[in-house]
Order: sequence, then structure tokens, then C-alpha cells
Amino acid sequence: MSEIWTMGEILVEIMRSEAGKQLYEAGEFLGPYPSGAPAIFIDTVARLGHSAGIIGGVGADDFGRCVIERLKRDGVDCSRVLTVDGLSTAVAFVTYFDDGSRKFIYHIGNTPAAMAKSPDVTEICNTKFFHVMGCSLMASEDFCREIITTMEKFVAKGAKVSFDPNIREELLQGRDINEIIGPVMKNCSVLLPGVDELLLISGEKTVESAVNKILNNGVTEIIALKRGKKGCTVYTKDEQFSLGVYNITPVDPTGAGDCFDAAFLCGLLENKPLKECAKIATAAASLNTAAFGPMEGDISKENVYKMIMGENIEA
Repeated sequence: MSEIWTMGEILVEIMRSEAGKQLYEAGEFLGPYPSGAPAIFIDTVARLGHSAGIIGGVGADDFGRCVIERLKRDGVDCSRVLTVDGLSTAVAFVTYFDDGSRKFIYHIGNTPAAMAKSPDVTEICNTKFFHVMGCSLMASEDFCREIITTMEKFVAKGAKVSFDPNIREELLQGRDINEIIGPVMKNCSVLLPGVDELLLISGEKTVESAVNKILNNGVTEIIALKRGKKGCTVYTKDEQFSLGVYNITPVDPTGAGDCFDAAFLCGLLENKPLKECAKIATAAASLNTAAFGPMEGDISKENVYKMIMGENIEA
């Protein structure tokens, strides 16, 4: 059975063809591209050679086919993905800007993306990680409860929880983030935030105080802090180190963080030293940014290690 499972929104992404074009302006879009943060994450796990499964839902339409065929082709277990007649697959419209920021319009309400129920996991064995995305928790209150219930089932079976807060203001809609993510943080072994997310969920004003607070919660073992173009910093109670990014020409940042998460966990599954886990994760994220589309980077074990062996990394 799958070593890593996740549960969350499965959707297609329709993207501006060039940076700086606002979503309210008439202009060209490209797509559909298979997407959804949990889907990008779990597809990367499979492409890196580990067994992977996703729980979610799509419509019985061509957009649903677009995503599911891609996931299955790459080896993801989609046996617990609902296909719902009469409802459309979720869609996200996205534009991005020269500073790396992005803006989304989500069409998730009244789609199967947030309708999956917590499945029976009694026959699922040998799962090492259950991965949670914050954006999935924000999709709807009911779906949030189903994800938390599923997480608790996997924890009871011995799985560890990894968590990317992946906060989307467009989905949060003024709700208290700590109420949403609290149950996950109580079980989180591996935390994979951005800097702003780390400060927000910790309630601290500095990275140092936030890291200390979270690593002393009695549960979290590793924080892999994603710093975008500045690379990443990995913290445990016993060590801390930073790693830059690989010298590539970025085309599209969408999905890079999700690929980082997946590759970092794959390194942990392979009992790699933390610094090598970070290199694998950074290489996978870099490969993803080198292609247009959230799941289109040429990510494989071979390509990841080619990049690492080249050591063409910026400080």
C-alpha cells in the first residue's frame, strides 16, 4: 500500500500566459493544467519512485479526466477519488507577477473538490506519512472536518503527519487560521511553511522565536522553512542549516513548494541525511519552476540527482 497519502482538492488550473496580467483584464489564458496543491504534491511523490495515494473528488467531465489520467499515469493510487456525475471539476484561475507573487480566483464551491468523505483506512497499511495542505482545510468547514478525521485515522495506524500551511487568503475569508490548523499542529511531525506562514501560525514576531516555540511543542521534529528565491532553512532541536537554490532560469513558480514538500518527505523515507533531503527537495522545486504549468516540471529521480551532482547552487 502507499507510503504517503494525502487528502484535498483536485482541480485544473487556467493560467495567464505572461506575468503581470491582472485577472480582471481581458487577455490570453493557457490550460487546463492538472493541479491542486495536494495533487501536485502526491504526483511528485510518485514520480520520485514512492508509492502514493490521494483522497479527493472530480466531476465526470474532461477536466476531471485531465487530472486523473495524469495522476494514474504517474503511478498515484486514485482508488479513493470520487467521480461525481452532474457536477464540474474545480478550477483555479491564476496570474503571477515579476516579484514571484500570485493571485487566484477559485471555483471550488459546489464542486466535488471538497466533497470527499473520510474513507475506511483499515486495509491501508505501511503508510509512513499523511500529508495535509492548509488550502485544503480552508476549502470548506465540512471538508476540513473530514480531512482531520482522516488524519486521525492514519495517526492511529502509526503514520506521521507532515503539514504545509499553504495559506490562501482567497480561501481563508477572514476565518481564524489557528482554529482551522490547530488539530493538525497537535499532530505535526514535519512542518513545511513559508516565512510569513511560520510567523502567522506561531503568533511570534521573529523566525527564531517561532522555530523555538514550535520545536518545543513536544510533537514537531523538523521544520523545513521555504524561503523562495533564497532557498530553505532546516531546523531540528539538534541542528540548523541553510541551502540556496539551484541556478536555473525560472519560468513558473506555481507548484514549486508542493514539489519541495514531496521530495523532502521522499528523502526522509529513504533515510537520507537532512541536508540531502533539502537538496533533493530544492532540486525538485527547481525542476518544477523551469517549466510552465504547476505539474509540468521534468521531475524524476534521475533528473533530481543530475542537478544535485552538478552542485550548481547559489548561496
